[in-house]
Amino acid sequence: MSESQSHARADASMEGETLVVRIGGDWRITAWHPDWADAARKHTPRGVMVRAAELGAWDSSLALYLQAGRVWAATKGIAITFEGFPAAVEKLAGLLAGKGVPTAKPACVPGLATVVGQATVKLWKETKDLAQLVGECVFSTGRFFRGQAQFRWRDCFSEMQQCGAMALPIVGLVSFLVGVTIAYIGSIVVRQYGGDIWISDLVGLAVFRELGPMMAAIVLAGRTGAAYAATLGNMKANEEIDALSTLGVSPIDFLVMPRIFALFCMMPFLALYSDCMGILGGMTIAAAPPLNIPPNLYWAEMQTIVDLSTITTGLIKAATFGLLIGISGCLRGMQADRSAAGVGQAATSAVVTGILLIIIVDSIYAVVFNILGW
Repeated sequence: MSESQSHARADASMEGETLVVRIGGDWRITAWHPDWADAARKHTPRGVMVRAAELGAWDSSLALYLQAGRVWAATKGIAITFEGFPAAVEKLAGLLAGKGVPTAKPACVPGLATVVGQATVKLWKETKDLAQLVGECVFSTGRFFRGQAQFRWRDCFSEMQQCGAMALPIVGLVSFLVGVTIAYIGSIVVRQYGGDIWISDLVGLAVFRELGPMMAAIVLAGRTGAAYAATLGNMKANEEIDALSTLGVSPIDFLVMPRIFALFCMMPFLALYSDCMGILGGMTIAAAPPLNIPPNLYWAEMQTIVDLSTITTGLIKAATFGLLIGISGCLRGMQADRSAAGVGQAATSAVVTGILLIIIVDSIYAVVFNILGW
């Protein structure tokens, strides 16, 4: 038998008023096979004859095809007969009689009320989980100051190295390029008014108040927050967290708090480093043509607009961002499913949650600092 003949086939033709369907080839559920609707679409017979012709290997796909023909004939009120099929095929098709042919449920777009309701329920659940983790961290902090927390400084110092010193290259590169971008775009505006020197004021305020802490936080959310979620999710999948709880060791004290504390301590230093690299990037553009501003003049002008309150504002934001990144990463890691796919989803969700919280809190800080006149 040729390759074309080995494929499942169902040839339909009219012989008088009878629709004759000749079935042959190999019928495999994992391969393509004909659909009964294709054979009966253009015919209106008074009877149906389904005949086996050079039938090869078969499985349940053939029985499903015959059952589909039986259901179609019953719907039309037409007699159907089968000829030349193995007894096992007819027996399997008979077992399907009265059960119908499984069809996929058509996909439909959910209504607006359904979408809003599901989103509201999900948001409420996420809020409760976040509030529960924050509360457990507060109680863990209380145990720490009473000397009762199962907190290991060795783990905390190790996490400080990973989220601090090891993050300097990527934070420095991103911050430098952001400073270059802000200076280049700002120079287009200030040169129209002959205020080339004001580019230092623009870069200084933007970097110290917003972009320095923000860039460092976003980099850490993608780098460290995802790592926290993946680590804790993998430990949950391997039942290591359950083992700690069985031994009487609090996962919050032992796993969560060292990571959150490390980020809280290192984020202000990373923000200062990010500020310096951003200022350096702006200074590089200012020193190049067409601005041609000497670095000492750039630095002196920047000091007229940047004061201690400006730097303090950025440091407060950075410390808060560190807490948010640590809480987001640990929350998603503790929520992860016990599978490899669950670990990947937890890491992705940790990045999204961390960046979202950073943007929300930064907006709140902008309003509060504006009211306070900082």
